[in-house]
Amino acid sequence: MDYGRLAIDRQLEKFREIVTRNELVPEVLARAAELALPGWYLTAGCLCQTVWNVVTGRPPAEGIKDYDLFYFDDSDLSWEAENSVIEEGARRFGDLPVTVEIRNEARVHLWYEDRFGVPCAPYPSTEAAIDSFPSTTPCLGIRLDSGGEWQVYAPHGFADLFNLVVRPNPGHAPRSSYEAKAQRWQGQWPALTVLPWPS
Repeated sequence: MDYGRLAIDRQLEKFREIVTRNELVPEVLARAAELALPGWYLTAGCLCQTVWNVVTGRPPAEGIKDYDLFYFDDSDLSWEAENSVIEEGARRFGDLPVTVEIRNEARVHLWYEDRFGVPCAPYPSTEAAIDSFPSTTPCLGIRLDSGGEWQVYAPHGFADLFNLVVRPNPGHAPRSSYEAKAQRWQGQWPALTVLPWPS
């Protein structure tokens, strides 16, 4: 079935149904909710790669190297504050068979240029950080609200995700980052269609 042609509410239902086939996703969500981090989301590759796995008939968690947990706290931009959250996360997630990588998106501008070679303006929110991914396809975030209900951030929708399309997101991340990720992903999921970076 072409899930990308469903009405958007049905796409959202299908997205939730598919990502929860990866048993680690609801487990990480539940434990992340207990941390009660400001502006948190489970985001990026663990979500889109779960969908790619299911759509291509693979085990849902196959080949997913880490689970990205973003939060946003601009009240303390010190490494010590972020590291204390990372250490608490290590205690909470340490028994899982995957790495849960926790990052304070309010601090990204402090290290981004050293790592990627281009400057990064401070993000005003976790959503803005998700918006800046090199590809639009993994621009996804899910979290549980205080009542345990799913909150989903998907600024580019789900059609490319279901259709196995990797689309560039120029404007912030460097082209080299997009092309490196796309090459790695296509090696693992050969059915992906990788669109070129615009000239």
